[in-house]
Amino acid sequence: MKPSGLIYPEFELNRDAAARIIEAARAKNQHILGLESFDILKAYGIPVVRTAFAKTAEEAAKTAEEIGYPLVMKVVSPQISHKSDVGGIRLSLQNRDDVQAAYREMMETIPEKRPDASLEGVQLQQMLSDGREVIIGMIRDPAFGPMLMFGLGGVYVEILKDVQFAIAPVDEEEARDMITGIKTYPLLAGARGEKPSDIATLVDTILRVSRLVCDFPEIEEFEINPMMVLEEGKGAFAVDMRLTLKKN
Repeated sequence: MKPSGLIYPEFELNRDAAARIIEAARAKNQHILGLESFDILKAYGIPVVRTAFAKTAEEAAKTAEEIGYPLVMKVVSPQISHKSDVGGIRLSLQNRDDVQAAYREMMETIPEKRPDASLEGVQLQQMLSDGREVIIGMIRDPAFGPMLMFGLGGVYVEILKDVQFAIAPVDEEEARDMITGIKTYPLLAGARGEKPSDIATLVDTILRVSRLVCDFPEIEEFEINPMMVLEEGKGAFAVDMRLTLKKN
């Protein structure tokens, strides 16, 4: 049990909007939600990179012009969790021709590798070149409940296994301890003269994720990976996410 004196912050959020997305997924018997559920993060005030969905090559090209270049393209499929394994990610798209070519190539080659996968379209995202990748996640433990996780993101998670855990809900001090507790924290703090990362935004995001997973016990697993944290004062943005719902 946690001490009763802990103070959990209150946020302006839209719980109803998140609930509608989760209920719609459950109605379709969909248990894994990916990038298409970014609106859950937005509902809880968690910043996300500029992103849009497209179902055709022409629609992707039009959407790309609205977001601006350079862009990242990611395939959207309920059956594909690790997009890079099947060629479902394209980086540094610079113009309309790049976007259309990348879309067509994905739609032609991915079915050869994953014939079982339903390809719903692609997600186009603003490409952030600066910053550090971190991961913020949760797994629901049968005994302790929602266990939050924080660490460096991207490939570093599996290589370094340098993460910190805490039982949700967490207060601001616990959220900050999760960040400063990883061995690689000096990289975020500004090692060797580099500018420090926006730790305040990371603390705020962990607190909002804590609230989200406590509000919805039907969320079994949750992961923002990567979240790109920029230098101090410039924020942090979710780039990819995955959410798993308990089966009925």
